[in-house]
Amino acid sequence: MSKPLPQEPEFEPLSRIQILAAMGVTAILLLLVARIWLWLDDGTILEVQLSVSAIALGVGIGLGITVASSLVYQLWPAYQYSADLYLKLVLKPLIWPDLVWLGILPGLSEELLFRGVMLPALGFNGVAVVVSSLCFGVLHFSGVQQWPYVIWATTVGAVLGFSALETGNLLIPIVAHMTTNMVSSLLWKLES
Repeated sequence: MSKPLPQEPEFEPLSRIQILAAMGVTAILLLLVARIWLWLDDGTILEVQLSVSAIALGVGIGLGITVASSLVYQLWPAYQYSADLYLKLVLKPLIWPDLVWLGILPGLSEELLFRGVMLPALGFNGVAVVVSSLCFGVLHFSGVQQWPYVIWATTVGAVLGFSALETGNLLIPIVAHMTTNMVSSLLWKLES
């Protein structure tokens, strides 16, 4: 059964086309920021090493994040409210095939910037993970009522950052991010 939309959202719901356009524009902007950062810093990008084990690890981490998110949703009312608001405003207008794009576009563009470029540029260490995770969390801020969602996004950013730090492989956080976005979205759509 679908829960009612929390009262007095800070912004009006977008149409399907507006959401898809916003995802596309955001992905392009993040890719441009990553490209400009690499150009200005003359830095390196974290390598993508394609392997079945990297894909499996990424899927496993993504499923773990999804399960953890579900537990946090059940245990923390403020996060539940925040997630319900976000998911209803973003996912409700989308149709099933759109969920693939919801997994792919942020999974690629956000991971390229935050884990692929920012993490190595900041020193590829624990401090870099914390800073890039905080930036990742702030990217998910869409209003004062969304602070629990920002805290969760920051935590997820740390998990993705440490997965990149431990493996040296950008493919793992990309696959994890895509997995959690798609699985969480599919589950929400099924429940709604």
